[in-house]
Amino acid sequence: VLNSRLESPQNQTGILILPISGALTRDIDGFAAGHLSKAMLAAGLQDKAGSFLEIISPNASKWHAILIYGSGQKTSDDKKNKKSPEQLAMELGGQVFSHATALAKKMLGDDKKKKLPMFWVVDKTTQPLDNMASFLLGYRLKQWQFHHYLTDEKKIAHYPFDSEVVIYEGGLGDKKLLEELSQKQTAIHDGVVLTRELVSEPANVLTPPEFARRAAALNKDGLKITILGEKEMEKLQMHSLLAVGQGSEQESQLVVMEWRGGKKDQAPICFVGKGVCFDTGGISLKPSGGMEEMIYDMGGAGTVTGLMKLLAARTAPVNAIGVLAIVENMPDGAAQRPGDIVKSMSGQTIEVLNTDAEGRMILADALWYAQENFKPSTIIDLATLTGAMVVALGHDRAGLFANDDDLARQLFDAGEEVDEKLWQMPLSPIGGYYDKLIDCFEKRADVKNIGAAGQAGSITAAQFLQRFIMARDDYKPSWAHLDIAGMAWHKTASSLYHPGATGYGVRLLNHWLSKKFG
Repeated sequence: VLNSRLESPQNQTGILILPISGALTRDIDGFAAGHLSKAMLAAGLQDKAGSFLEIISPNASKWHAILIYGSGQKTSDDKKNKKSPEQLAMELGGQVFSHATALAKKMLGDDKKKKLPMFWVVDKTTQPLDNMASFLLGYRLKQWQFHHYLTDEKKIAHYPFDSEVVIYEGGLGDKKLLEELSQKQTAIHDGVVLTRELVSEPANVLTPPEFARRAAALNKDGLKITILGEKEMEKLQMHSLLAVGQGSEQESQLVVMEWRGGKKDQAPICFVGKGVCFDTGGISLKPSGGMEEMIYDMGGAGTVTGLMKLLAARTAPVNAIGVLAIVENMPDGAAQRPGDIVKSMSGQTIEVLNTDAEGRMILADALWYAQENFKPSTIIDLATLTGAMVVALGHDRAGLFANDDDLARQLFDAGEEVDEKLWQMPLSPIGGYYDKLIDCFEKRADVKNIGAAGQAGSITAAQFLQRFIMARDDYKPSWAHLDIAGMAWHKTASSLYHPGATGYGVRLLNHWLSKKFG
């Protein structure tokens, strides 16, 4: 709910959330006989992100409680912080949400039937409205949790308040502007949440055909959706992709999502996502410990799906193509074997030394399909590709590999600004040191699907993909590969998400596109 003014603030009830400084803070302090200023002084509250003060039943007012927060302005000790003001506001919104939830529960106890009115104040004297829209986006992103399969209501997250956004001392023009800005942020919210939903689903629910059906439903958002089944892919000789899924009872899928918001003569940007709905490792079976986490091995395709929904929702002025390579890697009697040789759509042959190096094989055909059909100026693929990436960078950054330094710099900068960070890794040209590590020394095939054990695992995976980007004679697109193995799923919370699916990459790529095309 958006209001243009908080009427008679000294007579309101519920919880009031307001910044440490500003017109309303001063007014409420006056109504409360100086209680706020005295409490802030006693607590040593400072105007910086992460500073909070709870005041229960403030003097001379009917408020149940007041939550005061620092505005999150940059201080002299964070000069290296490259986050945008909008990102800082978003993180603050998530932090305030967490504190407000805890405060409301403290006031109401265990009674889940009761709710308190809660007023989130936009004070024009302290915070621009565009930052306030980001603040509210952070609040909404932090609120989301995946509870679809919980039957015990006691375990389901409960938010004991009804929120109302108030523009203090503002007019209807300000209200309309905030509504417009909030609509744009809603597009971001819905794209991120769709990615989180897909990544969170168990593999017995989100099978390859089900993933394709959910993607197809986005045609109502204005996307053109095309789905290729195994018969269609067989005709295209996509044997590298099909080999990975041949051990599963679930049919492999290739989903193409088109958004044409740019000029007709503008070459599209193509986003390709790895969608392994479950990865057992195939015949090269993974250890049982931790295998349940392989439900999120479709995180790259999940990110591309959320991004395409976002672009359509905000009517982005760009031509964008999403390609989802969706399979299940299972070890039955029909599964591919170590030692098999398959011929990819590009015509290059691949020696399969390890069936657990499957993501690069489905991406090889998906990347070639994207180039063959759309001639994109730029291709960006996303994949939870290698455990070696987590060894190298942990859960703080995704790996960035690119054949274009300018593209790599743009993506790196965008990641810093929205705090979905990247780190550029080395990539050899065809025939270079790292590239030679995937040559078949026995000359049995053109390329093998893994390098030597324990040597540059993430780099050789990227080198493999590059073979299917640089092999064309007619043109060579700019290309970046994002290995998001350590970022799609976190076991710890942040200011914007709870443990589980993060939605990583949606905001990063949308921000990059916004800077480039609007």
